[in-house]
Amino acid sequence: MTTSRDHQTASRREKGSSILRVLNILHHVCTAEKATPLPELIAELNIPKATAHRLVQQLEEQRFFQTNMRGNLVPGPAMRAIALGVMNSNEIKVQRQAILQGLSHRIDETCGISIPDGTEMIYYDRVQANWPLQVHLPIGSHVPIWGSASGKLYLARLPKATRRRVLRNLPLVKLARNTIIDADQLEEELAQIRQTDLGIDNEEFIDGMVAISVPVTHRDGRLAACLFCHAPVIRSSLEELKAHEPLLREAAVQLQEVLIDAEDRATQP
Repeated sequence: MTTSRDHQTASRREKGSSILRVLNILHHVCTAEKATPLPELIAELNIPKATAHRLVQQLEEQRFFQTNMRGNLVPGPAMRAIALGVMNSNEIKVQRQAILQGLSHRIDETCGISIPDGTEMIYYDRVQANWPLQVHLPIGSHVPIWGSASGKLYLARLPKATRRRVLRNLPLVKLARNTIIDADQLEEELAQIRQTDLGIDNEEFIDGMVAISVPVTHRDGRLAACLFCHAPVIRSSLEELKAHEPLLREAAVQLQEVLIDAEDRATQP
């Protein structure tokens, strides 16, 4: 004989199982190197097909996931908002700001972090140098991927076929005197950036401004963000800015350690 208590226990187990499945689905899609086909998700996580379809549909409705042109799953706006919120928690923010302030103090120029968002990079955080002459690009600014040091670094790290499709369709608008608006020429530059893993902006985004950028990666080498430094050419040439590359890479390693520590804590029971 089944009692009311038995029904309640079974209901709690079902809810617990569903929550764990949702968390596993979110983790799998968000940590995958490429868009995830639903059949692969079902096989990898051993979830009943009907259950997987139902949960994924609910996650899509709440904008945690989106489907790309091939029908595969990628993180959606709600998931990206959560990721940014985690990275902006006070404990992580104080470490990140300390690293940026230390770097900016040593270089004596503005330094910051940008993250990719489609065909743009978002200035996620920055520390401004204490100079009367400044390039005003506040946190939250959107910059194009084809004309910025961080954007070009992001493009260079994309798989070759993906990068070519992006370049074939991007409206390469002239932004400054040196903006590269020829797709083949830009591809040649990106090939060099891929070899050096150093993004450069030689007055390509704003006339009179140069910038360099290095990657901040996850433990597995995937790009998490770009650490950049920019300066007006009246104060620093591109070559002079590139001389600070070792300092940027040192700071990028520190930022990676903060990121990995946060990820490890998030996955601890």
